[in-house]
Amino acid sequence: MEKGTLLYEGKAKKLYVTDDSEVLWVEYCDQATALNGARKEQIAGKGALNNQITSLIFERLNSEGITTHFIKKLSKTEQLNEKVEIIPLEVVLRNVVAGSFAKRFGLSEGFVLPAPIVEFYYKNDDLDDPFINDEHVKFLNIATDDEIAFLKSETRKINEILKKIWLEIGLTLVDFKLEFGRLADGTIILADEISPDTSRLWDAAGNHMDKDVFRRNIGDLIEVYSEVLAKLQATK
Repeated sequence: MEKGTLLYEGKAKKLYVTDDSEVLWVEYCDQATALNGARKEQIAGKGALNNQITSLIFERLNSEGITTHFIKKLSKTEQLNEKVEIIPLEVVLRNVVAGSFAKRFGLSEGFVLPAPIVEFYYKNDDLDDPFINDEHVKFLNIATDDEIAFLKSETRKINEILKKIWLEIGLTLVDFKLEFGRLADGTIILADEISPDTSRLWDAAGNHMDKDVFRRNIGDLIEVYSEVLAKLQATK
């Protein structure tokens, strides 16, 4: 597989074409962002950690029957993905009250929800990724009723697998964000990444083992992510 020209550069990743038109070469970068990109910092080693964590998680999801864009890890910072057209939605699942959900409803963090809640956010940086509902998704021609139902059911299925993965290393999956994409034939599959950047994880003592250590200035991101990776590698 040959790495070609740069196709796209985002906040955390660079995507390159390859000699296969349906495969992308992905390089994880060291940039950390918060407040929808308003705060940005370069943190050496972050890209390598997220790539390795994501690779382990996607390998597990693939083995559990979830169809994803992940093909294989190439190096500490690189992986191969199937080429998809990203659906402009952030699909968020919440198991425990925290973050913006707590603020929106005036609740204290830490309350375990009676049942997981799935939310949609419109991926649009200019609009600060607003919270939207099913009717908005259809109005914006992002997805059909059947596709919306699939996104929700697939996210709930993924949640059960992820809860198990994180529990194996002593972490509670509080909430997480997923992105999905369409293959050339229209099939929707899981895409993007799953890491402490996109998941809120707490240990048994309530310590944040995720990007909140950066958002809230409460810890060392590299130290925390390194611990998460080491624990995942130990269970492989």
